[in-house]
Amino acid sequence: MPTETNPMERPREETINVAEAKKQLSNLLGRVAFGRETILIMRRGRPMARLVPPDEQPADQGLGAVRGWLSDDDPFLAEVEQIVAARVRHRPRTLRKPRGISKR
Repeated sequence: MPTETNPMERPREETINVAEAKKQLSNLLGRVAFGRETILIMRRGRPMARLVPPDEQPADQGLGAVRGWLSDDDPFLAEVEQIVAARVRHRPRTLRKPRGISKR
């Protein structure tokens, strides 16, 4: 007896570490594009990136999904703006120049 698949259900996601993803990137891209798989890339047990098929629609998540619930002058939105501004100024360690190296 065949089982029906729920169209709203997300396909199972495979997790892979960064080192393996580097080695197998071409293979992973093929599996995602043509095999309709989703791959979660992890570093030290933390999710870093997700490979998804290009035509898959992202789920409505985050503050954009609640548009219209708050008035434009709500203090919460001012706090969010401050947090976003602080994050724009922050540079991840991987993008910073290594210490001891100077321009010549």
